[in-house]
Amino acid sequence: MGDRPVATRFPRSVAARHNRPLVPTKIRRPHVNDTAEVLAEVRGNTGFITLNRPRALNALSLAMVRELHRILLQWRDDPAIAAIAIRGNGREGPFGAFCAGGDIRFLHQAACDGNPALEDFFTEEYQLNHLTHHLGKPYIAFMDGVVMGGGMGISQGASLRIVTERTRMAMPETAIGLFPDVGGGYFLGRAPGHVGEWLALTGSTIGAGDAVAFQLADGVVPAARLAALWDGLAGDFADGAAITQYVRQHFVPAESPASAYLAAINSVFALPSVKAIVDALEAAGGQGDAGAADWARDTAATLRKRSPLMLHVVLEQIRRARSMGLADDLRMERDLVRHCFYLRDDRRHNSETIEGIRALAVDKDHQPHWKPGRIEEVDPAEVAAFFRSPWPAALHPLAGLG
Repeated sequence: MGDRPVATRFPRSVAARHNRPLVPTKIRRPHVNDTAEVLAEVRGNTGFITLNRPRALNALSLAMVRELHRILLQWRDDPAIAAIAIRGNGREGPFGAFCAGGDIRFLHQAACDGNPALEDFFTEEYQLNHLTHHLGKPYIAFMDGVVMGGGMGISQGASLRIVTERTRMAMPETAIGLFPDVGGGYFLGRAPGHVGEWLALTGSTIGAGDAVAFQLADGVVPAARLAALWDGLAGDFADGAAITQYVRQHFVPAESPASAYLAAINSVFALPSVKAIVDALEAAGGQGDAGAADWARDTAATLRKRSPLMLHVVLEQIRRARSMGLADDLRMERDLVRHCFYLRDDRRHNSETIEGIRALAVDKDHQPHWKPGRIEEVDPAEVAAFFRSPWPAALHPLAGLG
């Protein structure tokens, strides 16, 4: 059918269940060569979304955020659609990459240029993140391949989060002088024990079994079975519960390698400050079991490479968010991101975030010049400034989130 819009077709039984004639919806049918960045179609009583920016690992643009929001609102309010599924196209076709996050090169350029689209991006992305948690029907995320940053933001609200042996999941924002946003405080803060602090501070990448063990995924499906499961969702199901049951019967067990270090994670990352955490890791790196010592030493070395200022901000973020609802967490994160991209009066150098993106994605020298340069030099007053909202509550960009 090519790129020509076609009418969505529903089984007769779907119309009968809702006791009304169905009006066909003009939605594009996806195929591998389609140039749109978000593809959508309805088959059976399931809506299917495919992120289609494979060369960028489906990193989210502002246009993609807006299109996802439009589609989800339309399908949320359509009683003929019982469930929604989302996946990413990889370079070889469907699956293989879910979403690597937001388009950080755009964010860097927009910040340097003073482009107001930067503000729009974060406000609208966080509104989208909130929406995914409140669709009122099964939302099924096929989290195959890379799932990082903004990719977590559009999948953690899913009622079914599917991972595979190819899943590489992380919130790596401290590596670019940012913090785990898109609701990261909310979902990492609800991981068991102090796993949330570990993942948020280090940006460590985990696989499928760890994601399930740490309550960041619901089940594992082998990558080779994804296509059949995806197509199977186009069947004529009685309701969303039947679709959920159908998906769950495809789950298989998987091991969690990181669980071997769970006791150490819970002990060290429960400590009250970043300095205490790093000191404990560096002390443990020189003693005890070789495996545990290696883990502690490597973890400490990772933290020493991150932005010292943002490590302090992130630890405070996760611990505040643990007692917050999603909307309040997103409002806090919107405050934080404003401080990250705009210079404050007390700073006469580029923000940590602009510098971090420069080093990683623009100049690619991987030599960020963090200020201050050491964890021990961070001023608590500078950390506290991040948590003061630049807006009155009634005028906050996310004031309408409930």
